[in-house]
Amino acid sequence: PASVDLVNPLMGTDSSYELSYGNTYPAIALPFGMNAWTPVTGKMGDGWGYTYSAHRINGFKQTHQPSPWMNDYAAFALLPMTGAVKVKEADRASWFSHKAEESRAWGYKVYLADYDVTTEIVPTTRAAHFRFTFPETRDAHVLLDGYAGGSMVSVDPARRRITGYVRNNHGGVPANFRNWFVVEFDKPFTVSQTFDGSGTLTAGRGAEGDHVGAVISFATKKGEQVGARVASSFISAEQAQRNLDREIGRDTFDQTSAKARAAWSAELDRIKVDDPDIDNRRTFYSALWRMLQFPRQFHEIDARGQQVHYSPYNGKVHAGPLYTDNGFWDTWRAVFPFFALMYPERDGEIMQGLANTYKESGWLPEWASPGHRSVMIGSNSANLIADAWLNGVRGFDVETLYAAMVKNATTSEGRPRDARGKVLTAVGREGVELYNQLGYVPYDVGINENAARTLEYATADFSLSRLAAALGKSDDARKYAAHAQNYRKLFDPQSGWMRGRNKDGSWSTPFSPYKWGDAFTEGNSIHYSWSVMQDVQGLIDLMGGD
Repeated sequence: PASVDLVNPLMGTDSSYELSYGNTYPAIALPFGMNAWTPVTGKMGDGWGYTYSAHRINGFKQTHQPSPWMNDYAAFALLPMTGAVKVKEADRASWFSHKAEESRAWGYKVYLADYDVTTEIVPTTRAAHFRFTFPETRDAHVLLDGYAGGSMVSVDPARRRITGYVRNNHGGVPANFRNWFVVEFDKPFTVSQTFDGSGTLTAGRGAEGDHVGAVISFATKKGEQVGARVASSFISAEQAQRNLDREIGRDTFDQTSAKARAAWSAELDRIKVDDPDIDNRRTFYSALWRMLQFPRQFHEIDARGQQVHYSPYNGKVHAGPLYTDNGFWDTWRAVFPFFALMYPERDGEIMQGLANTYKESGWLPEWASPGHRSVMIGSNSANLIADAWLNGVRGFDVETLYAAMVKNATTSEGRPRDARGKVLTAVGREGVELYNQLGYVPYDVGINENAARTLEYATADFSLSRLAAALGKSDDARKYAAHAQNYRKLFDPQSGWMRGRNKDGSWSTPFSPYKWGDAFTEGNSIHYSWSVMQDVQGLIDLMGGD
């Protein structure tokens, strides 16, 4: 079989909050797409949107969720139904079976047993094409749920459209954040209603509030197929329509499907795997498929064909690219080196997006979704920027990014704040002034995960020194190469492990190398003691041999 046919998007969905394996959803998306779609089995606002063990689907939502811990933003859902209109998630949810579900790299199809309706979805970068196959009924409906957190719907029967916006998010957005959407149906509808969060239906064409939605209704013949084209924009309603016209236009469902399959084939076929074990090949291509969904493009193409983006950092629209939904603590070691090797042009554009982030917010992102979020530790943006430049990636403003890296290594003042005015400690380097003074972030000054921070800052300083050297900044290169040796300050020769250290130089006590968290991040000293990728020989010497 072709590489694209080996992808199984359900891999990793057999997950739960309590036993967190996989944590993935069957994404309906193109490579690096601005939007993805997914069937929803969970409750509104729950990060576990689709879980394999669930039995009912309550909607198909546009999603931007990079992980359940970060959760979603700008989500809204569609659901076809027949019979009496049911609005609330638990009421409207339909039984489905994995036997009547097809999840592929380029699309998704499922039979909703309660309604005798088959739903199919195929993606473009900023839009999606739906095809609903209805039974014979006078009561066929499509529901649009704008979800809680601010939504607006407007129904236009003459143009067979629903337009509106949603504002739901879990942080990292300015006050004017909106995801504008347009849904165009290829069948006229006679009845339109709106609903609110309490589930109250009202005859009418418009609603706005914390949680609103719309329902359109029509009659269908047995086996009649109704198409819906959906696009969205973070810029404006006009741009959402432009995205729809540009990416789907008058294409049929089958044409959109073929284009999506071709887009995924082109990327997956770049790597040929000759392992005779088909399950190994399935695992490989399913993982590669998922890897190529993030970071997502946050930019759009304007009327002149130029890249523009709404900034989740300052709320304005700017020229140029922007990418988001990535945490560099998680991705700098493997994903970004892969991009530098396999996707140098894309990597250059991602780097230019980082330069734009710095220009718009004054800081490099460490976890963006869609704007700055206060999650994880380190200064790992430095690693992927230096890695890109030193491996020949070009097409970005490296001097701006170098200045941003130096700022991270110099000050923690003026970092962005959340809606409640709290400093986002994951942006920049928490404790950098003490790190520069002592060579480490102390254990006893109220900064958690201090030993892990120290080790990661030292690795970032190595990256800084290598980029400085490549840019001809030899004084900086020497300075940061010396800082890259700061890992030595936390090596405790008595125990043979890295250890938290107090401000006065004494070791933190009691010490167990098995203790999870505390001075470390999602691990313990036995994990983090190896976090000296910049000087393997130096660590060998400290530990006493190979």
